[in-house]
Amino acid sequence: MVSKPAEDGGLGFNFKWNMGWMNDMLSYMSTDPLFRSGNHNKVTFSFFYAFSENFILPISHDEVVHGKCSLINKMPGDYDAKFANLRTFYGYMMAHPGKKLLFMGQEFGQFIEWNEAKALDWMLLDYDRHRQLSQYVKDLNHLYHDTPALWQVDYSWEGFQWIVPDDNAQSVIAFLRRDAAGHTVMVVCNFNPVLREGYQMGVPVAGTYRELLSSDDEAYGGGGVHNKALRSRKTPMHGFDQSITVTLPPLSTVYFSVPEPREPKPARKKPVKKAAAKKPAEKKTAKDAKDARKA
Repeated sequence: MVSKPAEDGGLGFNFKWNMGWMNDMLSYMSTDPLFRSGNHNKVTFSFFYAFSENFILPISHDEVVHGKCSLINKMPGDYDAKFANLRTFYGYMMAHPGKKLLFMGQEFGQFIEWNEAKALDWMLLDYDRHRQLSQYVKDLNHLYHDTPALWQVDYSWEGFQWIVPDDNAQSVIAFLRRDAAGHTVMVVCNFNPVLREGYQMGVPVAGTYRELLSSDDEAYGGGGVHNKALRSRKTPMHGFDQSITVTLPPLSTVYFSVPEPREPKPARKKPVKKAAAKKPAEKKTAKDAKDARKA
């Protein structure tokens, strides 16, 4: 009740930091991908309470000081893997219900901890991976700003729907975000450094699904694995009547546009055949009667 109105018994604040989400996700992302399947609940647990308050997802200065490591140094793996993990995390974070908070330096991957006595390491933007990460965060921000489905209904299940919550074996999740008018975006995260070709999943409506943004884009330092336009098939899966087959890049978050539902065409009425009008009977004259008797 921290972010509920005072007249309803709440404290009247606008937002509350979601520290549970923050702790779970930093723990999950710092885990070697080999062991993430056993920690899958850390990605999904926040949805047990995600709509109980108006939340902010905080990655604050508290998480990158006093020996806790910078955010990118929390990521496992070699140099490139750290950036790939961080891009995947940012993509997931931006799509998760709740407002967003990153701390200075996290948008370009500063490796050392934050120090209030020093400036940020802006010279890192001279290096490809840091510059590409910065561009990715910029593009994520623009996509978020221009897509009401990602922020308009943050406070209830009406703005969120699971597609794949339980694929812990492959460390994959997929879900939908909706705005107040029903416009929908689909988000798929692969938290494992494995290319998954032919990944089948249910989708909400029939039509063509197209990539909006992929963290694996070469412009962001990724491998450049993309999906062409994906046409749905009438094969039921994950509780939906339709499904698609996608290619999931290793360590990636991919956003897809969802086609608008087609309105059923009104049934065509069969034309009603009009009965042929009867000709009026001809009046018989006395001459006609005389001729008939002769015949």
